[in-house]
Amino acid sequence: MERGRPVRVAPELAGLMERLLGAKLPVGVRAWDGSRAGNPDGPCVVLNSRRALRHVLWEPGELGLARAYVTGDLDVDGDLAEGLSRFWRLGRKVRPKPGDWLDIVRLAAKLGVIGLRPRPPVAEARLNGKLHTRGRDRAAIAHHYDLSNAFYKLLLDPHMAYSCAYWTSDDPAYRLVDAQTDKLDLICRKLDLQPGMRLLDVGCGWGSLLIHAAANYGVHATGITLSEQQRDHVQARVAEAELTGKVDVRLQDYRELTAKPFDAVASIEMGEHVGEENYPAYASTLFRLLKPEGRLVLQQMSRGAVAPGGGAFIETYIAPDMTMRPIGSTLNHLAGAGFEIRDVQAMREHYVWTCRAWASTLEERWQDAVALVGPEQARVWRLYLAGGALAFAENRMGVDQIVAVRTTVDGRSGMPATGLSPAGVVN
Repeated sequence: MERGRPVRVAPELAGLMERLLGAKLPVGVRAWDGSRAGNPDGPCVVLNSRRALRHVLWEPGELGLARAYVTGDLDVDGDLAEGLSRFWRLGRKVRPKPGDWLDIVRLAAKLGVIGLRPRPPVAEARLNGKLHTRGRDRAAIAHHYDLSNAFYKLLLDPHMAYSCAYWTSDDPAYRLVDAQTDKLDLICRKLDLQPGMRLLDVGCGWGSLLIHAAANYGVHATGITLSEQQRDHVQARVAEAELTGKVDVRLQDYRELTAKPFDAVASIEMGEHVGEENYPAYASTLFRLLKPEGRLVLQQMSRGAVAPGGGAFIETYIAPDMTMRPIGSTLNHLAGAGFEIRDVQAMREHYVWTCRAWASTLEERWQDAVALVGPEQARVWRLYLAGGALAFAENRMGVDQIVAVRTTVDGRSGMPATGLSPAGVVN
C-alpha cells in the first residue's frame, strides 16, 4: 500500500481488467474491503474473500471462476444469467500477453492474493480408470443421477422428466408439467405406439416415458439405467401406478442388452454419455434391438467442435466424460448403423424455457434444496441451470429429436398412415 493509504481492491482490479480489455468493464465489482468499481448498472460480481481471486489465479478461466462461485467466495448480485453472459463475453476478449502476466502477479501480491492453491469443492467429480469403461461410466452416472431422488423430486415436474420439455402454449396457466406431458406424447406419437407393443427406453431416467407410455398407450415398457436410485424410484412408481407386469426396469449397461428386438426404441438425452469412440457401437445396439420397420426416437443435445464436453464447469461438476457432437455427426452415426433418418426436429428454444422453469423452482425451494444436498451442491445447480439456459439461448448448444427407422431389405420404411408423414410432419 502507499504510505498510510489502504489499497482499494475493486478499483485496482477494475483498472487492470480495463487495461487488458481495452474497454470499460461490463459488470460491477464489489470486493471484500467494501470497495466497488466497474459498471454501476446491471449485475455486480461480489468477491467475498481473497480466496475468490486465488481460485482464479491457480486455475485461470471457467473452472477457477466456478470453484470460487461454488464455494461462496464469489457471488453475483442481480440476474445471474445476465452476469454470466457479460462475464463470458468479457472472458472471450481477455487474452493476456506474456508481458501482462507480470502486471497480474504484481497486483495479486499487492492485494495479498498469492498463496497456496485453495482446496477444490467436494462437489467436483473424481473418476478413475480408462474413459468409457463400464465401471467408469457407472461412476460418472452415479455422480450426477444418484445425487438424491428427493432433490430431483423437488426440482423436476411430477413426471420426473429430466430432459428438454416441449412447450406448446404461452398461456400463463400452462406449466412445466404440461410441457413435459406434451413432450412424452410427442415421443409416443412419433414412435406410433399401439397397445401390446414392446418399447425399450435406453437410459430411462426416473421412468417418465416408461410409465406414460404404459399407462396411456398400452405398451409393455422396458427401461435400463446405470443409476441405482433411478431404478429404485421407477420400481416404486410402477407399483404405485399399478403397472406391475407392464413396466420393467433394469440396472444395466446398454452394451449388456441381449433381449429379442423391440417394436420401438427410445433414448432420451442418454447418447451424450456414450462418448465419441463408443457411439458407433451404441447406434448399432439401438439398431439391433429394433424390429425391422420399427422406429427409434432419439433426443440428444448437440454442440460444435468447441468444448464438446460442455466446458470445464459441466465436465467437472455435472456430467464428467460427457460428449456432445454436431447434429450432422449423430445422423452419420445412425445412418452408418443402418438407420434411415426420417425426421429431425430442433428444440433448442424449448430447452431455454425448460432450464428457466427448473431454475425458478430451485430459487423458490432454495432452503429445501440446501437442506437436501448442502450449500455447495445447491450453488452448483444454480450455476448449471443459469448457464444452461444461456448456452441454449445463445445457440452455443442445441437439442434435437430424431426419428429413424430400421428399414427392411426391400426398402419398406414401416411408416404407417398415422404419426409421421413421409415429410416428417406430425399428424
